[in-house]
Amino acid sequence: MELKPIKSEKDYRDALERLEVVFDAPIDTKEGDEAEILSLLIENYENEHYPIDLSDL
Repeated sequence: MELKPIKSEKDYRDALERLEVVFDAPIDTKEGDEAEILSLLIENYENEHYPIDLSDL
């Protein structure tokens, strides 16, 4: 997968699907690095588009 910013819901869903494939990849491999970067991109997108209201906690 070409790593790029997540800018749409389609990008988000595609990133989640790819993360499922590479999630258990060993650390310090190409797929492991991809999983780590995808996780960061997904987290960033979720924080911007699905914020948690702290008053609900």
